[in-house]
Amino acid sequence: MSAYYTLFKHVLIGPPLKGYYRPWVEGEEHVPPTGGAILASNHLAVSDSFFLPLVIKRKVVFLGKSEYFTGKGVKGYATRSFMEGVGTIPVHRGGGRASEAALRTGLQVLQGGELLGIYPEGTRSPDGRLFRGKTGVARMAIEAGVPIIPVAMIGTDVAQPIGQVVPKRTDIGVRIGPAVRLEAYAGRQDDRDALREVTDHVMGAIQELSGQEYVDRDSAQYKRELDRGAKGSGPGA
Repeated sequence: MSAYYTLFKHVLIGPPLKGYYRPWVEGEEHVPPTGGAILASNHLAVSDSFFLPLVIKRKVVFLGKSEYFTGKGVKGYATRSFMEGVGTIPVHRGGGRASEAALRTGLQVLQGGELLGIYPEGTRSPDGRLFRGKTGVARMAIEAGVPIIPVAMIGTDVAQPIGQVVPKRTDIGVRIGPAVRLEAYAGRQDDRDALREVTDHVMGAIQELSGQEYVDRDSAQYKRELDRGAKGSGPGA
């Protein structure tokens, strides 16, 4: 565990956040004490990446969109510091080589024996529902030979609705389920049917923990449709 991460989590930010928000956790015993594993979580707010590491004893590394690290001014500096402090590694979103680079980075983290936090939906939920997972989480887990641990963030969308920078005081919790073990899928990281089967199973476990309504659609595509609808209904439409 890096000195900066330790200082940030246990001295600078962790104690004040824990003292004010009092986040709770259920099922932490499902997180292995050592070795690589994926924490696959729903994604309700930016602050998910702050509160999940707070309640886990081990370091959690996230792959975060590079935009979190390029903001300007005080807000940009604060966001960048937070992301670095909670162990986030910047990656460029998109297809092709960018997706492959994120996969390789994630594999390095897992093969180094660390915990990797992933949001299988690929982006924050636009309306609080749980959307279809992307299969990269399954591919990484199978190739690295590590389990996937389903996680549900509770209440972060209430504490930090879209557009709100600083979360308000409300109950925030984390539910962690039993690990999904993938020994039966060894060597099938390029089998699309296997990847979809594993991903859907993981999303079902997350839904059971979170109680969210499930939507069998891509969240990013749904967001684009909402944006186009909003523009089309504006003045002059």
